[in-house]
Amino acid sequence: MVILGVDPGYATTGFGLIRAERGTYALLRYGTVTTPVGLPFPQRLNILFEDMTQLLEVTKPEAVAVEELFWGHNITTGIGVSHGRGVILLAIERAGVPLFEYTPMQVKQAVVGYGKAEKHQVMDMTRRLLRLDRMPRPDDAADAIAIALCHARSSTSQLARLMGGKP
Repeated sequence: MVILGVDPGYATTGFGLIRAERGTYALLRYGTVTTPVGLPFPQRLNILFEDMTQLLEVTKPEAVAVEELFWGHNITTGIGVSHGRGVILLAIERAGVPLFEYTPMQVKQAVVGYGKAEKHQVMDMTRRLLRLDRMPRPDDAADAIAIALCHARSSTSQLARLMGGKP
């Protein structure tokens, strides 16, 4: 199964494309979608939508895993990221690709085995599972790769099989 992981944002959105087959994983592609800082916000959202649409057309994933938002201390930034996430979800829906959403705790649990793992632990386990010499950069792309791995590991679990493939 080819899975596209997405770490949503409006300034920088990370993506990671992996192939998961019988408990083995391979990194196919990763990077970021960025929008120019000086543009009005609606134009940035339009660029994000168009770039995500193109990414979905080019990569042809069988599933997309998107991280749910964690609201930190900066509500203003969180609202902007929420708008970006909405545009990303719209692009996925229009592409007709199955969408799966995971909280940061679910990503940590699936990748590391501990829902309160530190970021460096998630990145190290991601690197090991993909047999990489070093973790890809920037962090937004690395996070997206971990989100894709979360779906790969969650969707193939015994519980998911019992539930008809729903993680």
